[in-house]
Parts: sequence; structure tokens; C-alpha cells
Amino acid sequence: MDKLILYLQYPFVRYALIVGVLIALCSSLLGVTLVLKRFSFIGDGLSHVAFGAMAIAAVLEFSNEMMLVLPVTVVSAVLLLRTGKNTKIKGDAAIAMISVAALAFGYLIMNIFSTSSNLTGDVCSTLFGSTSILTLTLAEVWICAILSVMVVAVFVIFYNRIFAVTFDEDFAKATGTKTDAYNLMIAVVIAVIIVLAMNLVGSLLISALVIFPALSAMRLFNSFKRVTVCSAVLSVISAFAGIIISILAGTPVGSTIVAVDAAVFALCYLVGSFVSL
Repeated sequence: MDKLILYLQYPFVRYALIVGVLIALCSSLLGVTLVLKRFSFIGDGLSHVAFGAMAIAAVLEFSNEMMLVLPVTVVSAVLLLRTGKNTKIKGDAAIAMISVAALAFGYLIMNIFSTSSNLTGDVCSTLFGSTSILTLTLAEVWICAILSVMVVAVFVIFYNRIFAVTFDEDFAKATGTKTDAYNLMIAVVIAVIIVLAMNLVGSLLISALVIFPALSAMRLFNSFKRVTVCSAVLSVISAFAGIIISILAGTPVGSTIVAVDAAVFALCYLVGSFVSL
């Protein structure tokens, strides 16, 4: 405890905790919707797209990578949504196609136009997370906080529409709900979350932030609202605990958070076998 109190006196530790909790909260809110719509791997696909965009930004020596990564990821989310409705290219095939192509393209670009003497280290840190979460500036924390507040506000304001689109899109469309617009909104919000989460867990582990809390909550509760609230609580607790453990034990931040998420899911799975609310 004394060691933890000592670390909390440093601003970079507090910044990491704030950003980690905000990203975990945002990821969990729409994670339930994506899992129920059987579109949970969109996070994996978009994270690979973000990796490709980050590779291009690094080659072009952008001072702020988000200026390129965010627009590219948002456009890819829209394309995934549109392509997934194509009768010739189903949603899962579209995700696999775009994600693999983006991952390969990004790694190819980094090899051909390498600007670093430690290419392997750069690739590994981008894919699996790095200590960048512990080197955040105050400006980056504010950007993350503003985007997180926007994501939460969108979810709260359009909660009823998101609920309708999640459970019965055809019925919602028949009642006059503009399902295409709300699906587009969900895709854009997920793209923003993916870009924010890149510094926390890396592109290959982002899906864990989206999937694990939602599946854990579904083992305990049956209603959409309860599952969403529980998912948010479990995600925030797991992210907070993962960052603390990582700092104290010296383990990778992203992998530690995912390990905690997996342990929480195992616990909820056992509890859900006996109790369901």
C-alpha cells in the first residue's frame, strides 16, 4: 500500500488511471450492443485498420498520429457497415478481409519506409500495447476525456434507439426508426473508442475490452440495462486493477488488463452457473 501511495503521487500514474478508466467505460457501453448483434469482432478489424494508419502516420512523421488514424478508422467503420450488408460479402468476411489487408499493409509500409532502428520493438508495442499509457501528456488526457464524454453522452441520449436497433432492427425500421443512421453512429463511436484504446492495450488486444465485460455481465443479468451497467462497472474495475498491478509488478499494461478481464469473466461464469438476476 505504501508503494502504491508513492506511485500515485506521480502525475503520469494518475493520467494513466484516468485514461484507462475512461476508455474501459466507453468500450463496455457499446460492447453489449456489438456482442448481441454478433458484430463483436468489428473491434478487432478496426484495430488492424488503425495499426495500418499508424504505420503510415509514422512514415510521414506526423507529430500527432490521431489526426490521420481517427479519420481513417472512422471511414473504415462506415465501409465495414456498408460492406457487411452486401449479400455477396457477409459481415464477418468483410471484417476479416479489411483487417488482414490493413495489418499486412501497415507492416509492409513500416518495413519499406522504416524510420526507426528498432522496427520489431515498434511493431510489438503497437500490437500488444506499450508503456505509452504511462507517458501521456495533460493535453492527451484532456482529448481522451472530451472524446469519452462525447461517447457516453451519445449512448445516454440515444439509449432507446440503440436498444431498438440491437434487439430487433427490422421492427425498429418498420416503426420509422432510421436504423441505418443509428448503425452508422454506432460504427463511428466504436471507431473513436478503438483509436483511444490503441495506447492502452495495443491493436491486437482491443477486442478484449469490448467483449469480456459484456460477456461477464451477461452471465449475471438478463435485462439489457442491467447488463450494460454491470459491464461498465466490471470494465472500469478491471482496467483500474490491471493498471495498478502492471505498475506494481512491472508487467505490460495491456496484457495485464486483459488478464484481469479474463479472470473476472471466469469468476462471473462460475457465479452465473448458480445465480442469474
